Amino acid sequence: MAGKKQFDVDTALDAAMVQFWRAGYADTSLDDLSRVTGLNRSSIYSSFGGKDELFLRCLDRYATRYGEKYDAALSCAASDVVAALRAFFDVTHERIADPDLPDGCLIAQTAMVTPVLSPAVAAHTREALGFQRRRLHTALKAGRMSDENAEGFALHAAAVNQSLAVMSRAGVSPAQLRTIARVTVDGLAKVLGEPERSS
Repeated sequence: MAGKKQFDVDTALDAAMVQFWRAGYADTSLDDLSRVTGLNRSSIYSSFGGKDELFLRCLDRYATRYGEKYDAALSCAASDVVAALRAFFDVTHERIADPDLPDGCLIAQTAMVTPVLSPAVAAHTREALGFQRRRLHTALKAGRMSDENAEGFALHAAAVNQSLAVMSRAGVSPAQLRTIARVTVDGLAKVLGEPERSS
């Protein structure tokens, strides 16, 4: 439409997502969002509905982007569940090592500040955390673990994965993070009676 400024929604969402990821939900202001997206406040409201609504879109975008990578990593679980779990953690290691991305995990960082979130954002964050446990549970079941063992190990692996993101923000080295993940992978191999393999 003539006279109306056009912008690329995907570019704006990516910029907002990185801002929330880097600074956190609570410490990201509308002025910050305006600066990184190039949109004024009224455009943010008219296009996305405000800070909470924009954040929820960013959270979904983040969960989908990395969820697809985790799903691809776990796709070999039926034939080699240990390799699948190793590949799952590799997704996290690669994200942490990417110099163009903020440290940590947007979902984990948001979960840590649940008391200051609106009910809608808090509920959405809990739901996003649950997705990871459920995808791990599905993969472990495909690898012929019992339902009880798959649930327990999925809970453990999801917690370890979130801790990698938190610890990366605290300056823990990539080598140390890989050691943490390797202990979990070796633990799965031991439960399944398979030989442990270095990674």
